[in-house]
Amino acid sequence: MKINNVDIEDTFAEAFPMTAARVVVTAHTPAWAKTAGQVATGYASSVIGCDAEAGIERELVPEETPDGRPGVSLLFFAFSRDALQKAVINRVGQCILTCPTTACYNGLAVVKDKTIKIGGNLRFFGDGYQFSKKLEGQRYWRLPTMDGEFLCEDVFGTVKGVAGGNFLILAESLDAGLAAAEAAATAIRTAPGVILPFPGGIVRSGSKVGSRYKKLKASTNDAYCPTLRGLVKSELPDNVNAVYEIVIDGLDLAAVEEATRIGVRAACRPGVVRISAGNYGGSLGPHHLHLRKLLAV
Repeated sequence: MKINNVDIEDTFAEAFPMTAARVVVTAHTPAWAKTAGQVATGYASSVIGCDAEAGIERELVPEETPDGRPGVSLLFFAFSRDALQKAVINRVGQCILTCPTTACYNGLAVVKDKTIKIGGNLRFFGDGYQFSKKLEGQRYWRLPTMDGEFLCEDVFGTVKGVAGGNFLILAESLDAGLAAAEAAATAIRTAPGVILPFPGGIVRSGSKVGSRYKKLKASTNDAYCPTLRGLVKSELPDNVNAVYEIVIDGLDLAAVEEATRIGVRAACRPGVVRISAGNYGGSLGPHHLHLRKLLAV
């Protein structure tokens, strides 16, 4: 299979389940909403070394938010509901509560026994001056702050999402590879229900499971490192000199599949030799995204 003369390798990306939450942040201006979202989702590229994987899903206009103010939608992913609750509490408390003019709302359906308590835990910052109100069955906490008050929903819904969807862009040069990766990331951001958790949506340091150093869970994907060609069993054709990876997390498998289609097609540009994907023979996760099958749709 070829798209725009770029080879699509007959392989699959291997993704795995994670628990996900959507946090809607609003503020007095779009700039402050975006600032809160960027800070709250920082240092959240991979659960290999972070408490969560997170990113800005999209920006929201006032007509789309609970309080009629500009906002952003954030997605957070962790391996368990307990881990997700801890990460979201810390990030909302340190990065959104502290940000001027913000408020924080749940963005998913609330299902019994599938929730995390956010406002209900952050309320203690009010030092006894906090108070709550129920609207349409949902409780909201209001905490006094120096610029007014911080409003945060009590509980947030969660779903079993999918993380680790990916594809690899094998290019003739760094410039060609980076341009293709940037085009893919821009295109994927138009898709609902997904985030690209790595910086700018692009990964330069693709990894493999394990290492010759026993304490490391992951290490550099040497088979795709151009400077190691000749020293290891390389997966790179002779004319490939740069590889970038796009990693996708989504609220469900269908969202990750659609984002993969959009991203791969956008990445098939001049200077790109091949599109591949990362997997570990099917041993890492139950979700297998076969590139050729997805792109045939």
